[in-house]
Amino acid sequence: MKAFAPAIVAAAIVLSGPAPARTLDAIRSSGVIGLCAHPNSLPFAQKAGDPPGFQVEFGRVLARELGVSLRLDWIITQYQMRSAGCDILLDVIADREAQGETRLRISKPYYRTGVALAVPSSSTLTSFGSLNEATKVGVQVGSIAAMIIGQRRVPTSTFGFENDSLEAVSNHEIDAAAVTPTSASYFNLTHPDKALRILDRDESVADLNWNVAVGMIRPDDALREAIDGAVERLRGDGTIDRIYGRYGIVLQAPR
Repeated sequence: MKAFAPAIVAAAIVLSGPAPARTLDAIRSSGVIGLCAHPNSLPFAQKAGDPPGFQVEFGRVLARELGVSLRLDWIITQYQMRSAGCDILLDVIADREAQGETRLRISKPYYRTGVALAVPSSSTLTSFGSLNEATKVGVQVGSIAAMIIGQRRVPTSTFGFENDSLEAVSNHEIDAAAVTPTSASYFNLTHPDKALRILDRDESVADLNWNVAVGMIRPDDALREAIDGAVERLRGDGTIDRIYGRYGIVLQAPR
């Protein structure tokens, strides 16, 4: 089981019952594709205000590639996806085990992420390996990172949201935060006076690293192939990198 960023929790929503398949023909006939997203989860998405979030921006260009428009289906809890009737989610962990309960079908991945450490610029920490019994690390409650770091007998402080742990690091309440580079990069963009140093992810710990893809709710083969093709084109021409870059995020290629 992988760790989830606050807005990526939407990508791990359990489908409580069978949902009707949405074929590519049906989507093109209706002229819209529905994206489920959280309405208050920047940099991922937000319902009101500007910027709209990279999921909204990416969703729009993905819909354009399919020849349709984007409909935003706002959800907050795991019980709302079925009634929302959306077709896709973005920033989904591209791992069959991680998606076992969601039953989402996964596109080709479009970037790689995981759990990194965000530390003050003055910190002497250089990696997960340099954590010890004297370093307190902020972790998300119930996350795999909390378990792995705890097993190493490193003191932890639990937070409900990654941004809260990043604020705690910037205020020198803790020594580091185990967060996604996505959240840490956006924090630095929006808090230039409190910018943190983001340490490289540790690829030697498999559960702390994963590829990211489009999650599809019961698509037919034609829709899967169309989305795979669109993702490849948008990666190839730099569109996806530019969208995330507007939020201070530098994407790493999937593995």
